[in-house]
Amino acid sequence: MAIKPAYVKKTGNLLLERYPEAFTTDFEQNKESVTKLTNVESKGVRNRIAGYVTRKKGAAQATA
Repeated sequence: MAIKPAYVKKTGNLLLERYPEAFTTDFEQNKESVTKLTNVESKGVRNRIAGYVTRKKGAAQATA
């Protein structure tokens, strides 16, 4: 079953909006945060969301 990019982006943006302090530019820490804050059971989906959040945080720091 394919992972929809829109689902990853929507969930990632929602998590960043609600819990901005829970995420950093560290992928491993973001994986743990996604696991704690969501009910995503699939490792692949969790990793996609964590990767998206990591990229967003990195881009935000680069522009700041």
